[in-house]
Amino acid sequence: MAAFESLSSRLQNVFSKLRGKGKVTEDDVNEAMREVRLALLEADVNFKVVKDFIAKVKEQAIGLDVSKSFTPGMVVIDIVNKELTELMGGTQSKLAKANKPPTVIMMAGLQGAGKTTTTGKLAKLLQKGNHKPLLIACDIYRPAAIKQLQVLGEQIKAPVFSLGDKTSPVEIARAGLQHAKENGNDYVIIDTAGRLHIDEELMEELKQIHQITKPDEVLLVVDAMTGQDAVNVAKSFHEQLELTGVVLTKLDGDTRGGAALSVKAVTGCPIKFAAMGEKIDSLEPFHPERMASRILGMGDMLSLIEKAQSNIDAEKAKEMERKMRTAEFTFDDFLEQMEQVRNLGPLDQIMDMLPGMNKMKGMKDMKVDEKQIGRVEAIVRSMTKEEKQKPELLNHSRRKRIAAGSGTTVVEVNRLIKQFDDMKKMMKQFSSMIGPKGPKGGKKGLKGLLGKNMKFPF
Repeated sequence: MAAFESLSSRLQNVFSKLRGKGKVTEDDVNEAMREVRLALLEADVNFKVVKDFIAKVKEQAIGLDVSKSFTPGMVVIDIVNKELTELMGGTQSKLAKANKPPTVIMMAGLQGAGKTTTTGKLAKLLQKGNHKPLLIACDIYRPAAIKQLQVLGEQIKAPVFSLGDKTSPVEIARAGLQHAKENGNDYVIIDTAGRLHIDEELMEELKQIHQITKPDEVLLVVDAMTGQDAVNVAKSFHEQLELTGVVLTKLDGDTRGGAALSVKAVTGCPIKFAAMGEKIDSLEPFHPERMASRILGMGDMLSLIEKAQSNIDAEKAKEMERKMRTAEFTFDDFLEQMEQVRNLGPLDQIMDMLPGMNKMKGMKDMKVDEKQIGRVEAIVRSMTKEEKQKPELLNHSRRKRIAAGSGTTVVEVNRLIKQFDDMKKMMKQFSSMIGPKGPKGGKKGLKGLLGKNMKFPF
């Protein structure tokens, strides 16, 4: 979640100061709020939004008799977490559903925000819920927009309705909607034209499509990389079209992310989805409470668990857990484990979801190298069946053969085998520490474990 990296680390610094205090005075709260305010402004959050936000937090924090509370610092953090969640819409805002299908979703946005791609991603998301979306190509101005939608449609096996670029978009929308009714599509997603800026002609066309299709949802696709501009664009579109929600794209981009925090407050429109990457299934429902938690460094275990549940085979996971406990873990299991983790998506995004990950020294700079993962896999695949099961067989000549077979060096093979041994030892230690009744040796034991030998093979 690169969009919030610097905001996240600044806020966490402010709060770690508060956490350590036995007593929090009004001055402490004011000092912390001054820093929070600066951090938000620097992250490109709208000025008025920041002002209201700080006022709300202060009112609650100072109104509370913080001194009597058990952990005053935590109380302040809790208030900030709640207010940050409210700022982004409070709770998840789901897609509307028409009483009588099809449900019509109209996509709007400026050129370059990722509207057509998002249309494909949304269709993919609907298919996961067993729906049959139809995509309608209404962007007749941008060369190749129709082709792009058709290619996306083929990729996810969703029908695309088009009448080429000579028919008026309003006509295409009308005919497409009729087509959906006749063919049992329960969702219709209309990909409309965008311009480089908002103009009357474009708005007029969108209003006409709106009139004819009476959409249940009007989603504005906004590029999170454009910062404050994104909020202004949302505002103008909302005034003209009455949006029902916003989709933020490129949230994994290296930006200040403030747009995501301002959109809801400025337009009153909830953020319904966020796209965290290029892949067709990288569109996720937007959960304000989880996003707030991630920004404050508390991790986002819920999203991680959901991701894992949809991508990881529960039976395999159980078996793996047993093998780890009994230290029967082989190189075969190791490959399988890596495969399962890769299914979850880019590793640095997964790291982002773990609480306190950016707090752990060394973890923050640990850029996960996907190429390195490929090398590790190549090494393991170059072993014989027997070698994978019994790593102790790997003498020097076998290691030389494996290096040659995997296009790596003996040094790399040795390193992997050593890391694998360390990992096995760690698992053994870990499972005896966790024990059947929960952690023994508590945090201390865990720290010692993660301290010296925590080296990832990738």
